[in-house]
Amino acid sequence: MIFTTGGIKGGSGKTTLATNLAVYLSSQGRDVLFVDADDQESAHEFSVQRDSALQGNKGYTAVRQKDKEVRSEVLKLSGKFDDVVIDTGGRDTASQRAALSITDVYLVPFYPRSLDIWTLEKVENLVSEMQIVNPKLKAMSFVNRADPKGIDNREVGEMLKESSVLHYLDTPLINRKAFANAISFGLGILELKPADDKASAEFLALYEAMRSVINS
Repeated sequence: MIFTTGGIKGGSGKTTLATNLAVYLSSQGRDVLFVDADDQESAHEFSVQRDSALQGNKGYTAVRQKDKEVRSEVLKLSGKFDDVVIDTGGRDTASQRAALSITDVYLVPFYPRSLDIWTLEKVENLVSEMQIVNPKLKAMSFVNRADPKGIDNREVGEMLKESSVLHYLDTPLINRKAFANAISFGLGILELKPADDKASAEFLALYEAMRSVINS
């Protein structure tokens, strides 16, 4: 399958999700192509760090593409892999649209703050436009970098749940240091030692919720 992480607002944790998804899929014996289609190249930097930390055995194939080449190169390479994970930037770019034209699953994290949730309508419009080109596209949202306590998570979740365009995954990822620590070492959250059981359980719950929507 082809998975794309994206959105309209930066800082919501798209690359953290993409890196963990690529690492997890590869750990399940999947042959994974990880595409950095973000101008900031954070996914590429993660892959470089991971390659160094694991002595060249990062577990997946990493490439960088942008603009229309995201579509053409992924279509060219996808037949050689079980799954493709594409990390796009937090803007409505040619790269993100090229990815969505061929994507099976579009994952959009929302930070539980007004500036992020205000982008929901723009994301819905983007998805609706791209589903004309790519009818198989399934879009999903969830709360990322969620607060450990308070009502903001619930309020944003209720807004996301009302969308008729994005499937809401009620499996938030709490804003835990473990995710940042894992990234800095070039690791997925399930590989971090000592393990953060809560962070690991949250990621697995999100993954299973996503699979449930895919299979529905």
